Amino acid sequence: MTAALLLSGGMDSVALAWWLRPEFAVTVDYGQRPAAAEVRAAGTVCEELGIRHLVVRADLRELGSGDMAGGPPLPEAPVPEWWPYRNQMLVTLAAMRVIPLGVQRLLIGCLSTDGAHADGRPEFVGTMDALLRLQEGGLRLQAPAIEMTGPELIRKSGVPRELLAWAHSCHVADAACGLCRGCHKHYETLQELGEPPY
Repeated sequence: MTAALLLSGGMDSVALAWWLRPEFAVTVDYGQRPAAAEVRAAGTVCEELGIRHLVVRADLRELGSGDMAGGPPLPEAPVPEWWPYRNQMLVTLAAMRVIPLGVQRLLIGCLSTDGAHADGRPEFVGTMDALLRLQEGGLRLQAPAIEMTGPELIRKSGVPRELLAWAHSCHVADAACGLCRGCHKHYETLQELGEPPY
């Protein structure tokens, strides 16, 4: 079955790209502050792996909140980087892009540790999968690492550290700020793997 991966350029999606080798990868620039770095990281990984890289651009800055939008989080925000309905939006835009290409499986990099976000939980993935199946095209949404932590995924995938070094995890800038939750997660993952930060 032809597959496409939502590839943000972060550690988790880079590990999935190495492990699963989908035919396509989709990076969405929706107006998030680190968009340029994410597109650059994802593009480099795709070039290394021979994956066709698709970039979808949709300026949704007016709809964002929190760290990734460069503004205060909404009162509903469970974490500082919360962007309303972000994964729902990413899945929808990626599905729109890949359905004309005959893609049958859309892969998303949700982990067991993503429960702070409702849209990182198994219930969300199952609901979005059902919604896609309800519509024409027969596209399925799958989260192959939903029962793994970041370090478990990296170990399972066997992704080389030189490829993982391209990952961009910062939520607020094109260069790692070292202070946001994305940077902290990146460094904590490396520490759990027993490796020094790059």
